[in-house]
Amino acid sequence: MSAIAASQPLPETRASPAFRFAMLLPGGLVTFFLILFALGLVIFLAFRGNDGSLLGVGLTAANFVTVATDPLYWTVTLRSLVIAGLVTLATVVTAYPVAYYLAFHAGRRRGLLLFLVTLPFWTSYLLRVFAWKIVLAYNGVLNSAFIESGIWSEPTLAFLNTPAAVVVTLAHAYAPFAILPIYVALDTIPKSLLEAASDLGARPLTAFRRVVLPNSMPGVLAAALVVFVPTVGDYVTPAMVGGPASTMIGTLIQSQFGKANDWPFGAALSVCVMLVILCVVLVARGADRRFGSRT
Repeated sequence: MSAIAASQPLPETRASPAFRFAMLLPGGLVTFFLILFALGLVIFLAFRGNDGSLLGVGLTAANFVTVATDPLYWTVTLRSLVIAGLVTLATVVTAYPVAYYLAFHAGRRRGLLLFLVTLPFWTSYLLRVFAWKIVLAYNGVLNSAFIESGIWSEPTLAFLNTPAAVVVTLAHAYAPFAILPIYVALDTIPKSLLEAASDLGARPLTAFRRVVLPNSMPGVLAAALVVFVPTVGDYVTPAMVGGPASTMIGTLIQSQFGKANDWPFGAALSVCVMLVILCVVLVARGADRRFGSRT
């Protein structure tokens, strides 16, 4: 009798409106104050004039006019997009083989390898940037290794304070963010598709090109966005391992909120960067839909 009762499905229960409201309230408050309110405040500040006060004075579009007409901000924004694009390309290209191995060849070691992939999250972002600064410095690890091996006779300044140093440091910092979404996309590919491709005579390279790569493109696009969006506005890494030629738009925004004490203009720069990133996200979303329709 107890076995029959246990096998019967439990009756469906609907939560009361008050209970649903209580469950949604914390997340709604966090969303409002940390996202919507903060975004609205930035947009409000972008249309204010700077008089030295916290919220500025009046309503004006002069901040956006300055951003649109001053070639400095166009140059720095373009440089930021190029550096972020190179970081994204380097990160995705190096992350894909790792994710592929985890999805198809890791076997019982998959859990340990995933743990090692997420291990950098346990350390501070600043510590990882400092580590690269030590490696690339004039008397750092890389210069010392070249001198000890006899390749060079004296240290060089070709590593640190260059755009390449920024690209390498950011690519290393955001590698786990690219590996995980690509791994998830690869792991969800049905193994029957690969078996069917093999039964039809497809070689491993052909099966990868026709089956694996198209089905993993949503994960690749997600990884690219996860890396590209934060690197466009990064200012810590360019300040620590980059030089004047590596100044990015995030550095200018930080200086407006800091040394210049011009919060309205800094907010206007932030809004412009958000609009550029929004355009990139919309393009990536359209590409994701095209890949989804093909697969």
